[in-house]
Amino acid sequence: MNALHRSGQRPARGLSRREVLALGAAGLVLTACDNRADADASDGSGTPEPAPVHTIESMLAAAPFLVAHRGSWDNWPEHTMAAYRGAVDAGAVALEVSVSATSDGKLVCHHDLNTERTTGRMLMIKDSTYAQLSELVVDARAWLGPKAGTEKIPLLKDVLDAFAASHVIFIEDKQGTNTRALLDLMDTYPESRSHLIWKQSAEAAQIDAATKRGYSSWGYFTAEQLDLVPKLAGQFTYLGVHHSASDAEIADVVAIGKPVICWEAHTRELRDRLLALGVSGVMCANLPYLATDEPVATADSFGEGIRAAGDLPWMVGQGWNFQPELKLAGGTLLMSAAANSSYRMGSLCPVRREIYSIHFDMRWPVALPDDDTLHAGMAFGQEDDRPYRVLIPSDVGGYHLVVRPTGEMTLLLRSPGEPGGLRLSAVDTAPVKAGEWMSFKIDIAPDSVRFSRLDGAGWAGITSNRKYRGGYFSLARNYSDDYPVEFRKVKVA
Repeated sequence: MNALHRSGQRPARGLSRREVLALGAAGLVLTACDNRADADASDGSGTPEPAPVHTIESMLAAAPFLVAHRGSWDNWPEHTMAAYRGAVDAGAVALEVSVSATSDGKLVCHHDLNTERTTGRMLMIKDSTYAQLSELVVDARAWLGPKAGTEKIPLLKDVLDAFAASHVIFIEDKQGTNTRALLDLMDTYPESRSHLIWKQSAEAAQIDAATKRGYSSWGYFTAEQLDLVPKLAGQFTYLGVHHSASDAEIADVVAIGKPVICWEAHTRELRDRLLALGVSGVMCANLPYLATDEPVATADSFGEGIRAAGDLPWMVGQGWNFQPELKLAGGTLLMSAAANSSYRMGSLCPVRREIYSIHFDMRWPVALPDDDTLHAGMAFGQEDDRPYRVLIPSDVGGYHLVVRPTGEMTLLLRSPGEPGGLRLSAVDTAPVKAGEWMSFKIDIAPDSVRFSRLDGAGWAGITSNRKYRGGYFSLARNYSDDYPVEFRKVKVA
């Protein structure tokens, strides 16, 4: 499978798409996990083997590979030393780093040209001294959880000192004005051309200088720039395409014959789609989750105050406003954004057993919705981790168990592309009370789905429908009205 991806060919006939993707994912798992195993191994004398050294050559030979985009910012505060170290410890062979220069000429790692989004204070990096930036911290707690650390904006030199000899690093001059200073710094590292890749927008002007210095390059094309591929692709060593491009557009870039690295992936479904199109690598924001296809836990970790790798709100591309709040005291997850939303429990997925149960508690902590048709609950049975929102057409089908303020429990089935669901079974239970927890259990078997409310008389319903048996599930808030809903004790048994 790895050789197939490196050649840029399409999957051969005779294999299903699921089989092809499973093989591709297995390659990624081996790349990430074997490196850690090598680092922990010894030669029999009790002396640990040296940690592996990743070069551009070895990275390409191990394709498909994962690159930690912004240091894997679904897991750590982006573009900080904590993120880069966390990604490396999770098995990343490569890091993606954005660079800007301060007013006193210090090269720092930061994606935006100003600091407002990540630190809460508005400073233009080009107009600020490094001493001024050093007073700020990258604060991603709204995205990662209340126990996420606040981290300093690092100097590029410190990052290169730590990783330039052992890993591959994609480096981009975000301001576009630091070409010489950046290349001069890169030149100071031994074997820098085996580890450091010049990264830039396809239309940026610095490529000639980087090429003359002997560096390989990754030129990335946004969906709006794809018409420039025939004109500009020849000047880059590797090509980048944003995931929003169509399958046909990505396949056309792959067909050029140069290694293609797509950005940015948060989900396994997107990773698999890109690999099936023949890309060599994926820049990912959620590296620990995308490096495996297995669940890492059987119960939620809400009480730890850090979002688990793979647990994601339905919206990941428009800021941090849709991230539910992790409540430390009660170990709960509060969904309060006024939006029809869902929260994928990827850390517990996919469940691969034929017979299993999903348990969860739910309550409306402040007040009940004033419309008895509004509801919340759990979606399950999905084949992959694409977002599934109740009452909003989704690309993936499945079931959803909903609970209304009246106490009615309803199990529905919904096919891809449909807004509404087919009512399979309903049970009347005790009316819901604001602030009081309800406890639920869903029992999945090959020939039936049984659902129960356990905090009262033991109400239960059942259906013999067998259509969906995928191993992914999500918590669901199925309305845009301003009534927060809270979950806890989510587990698979």
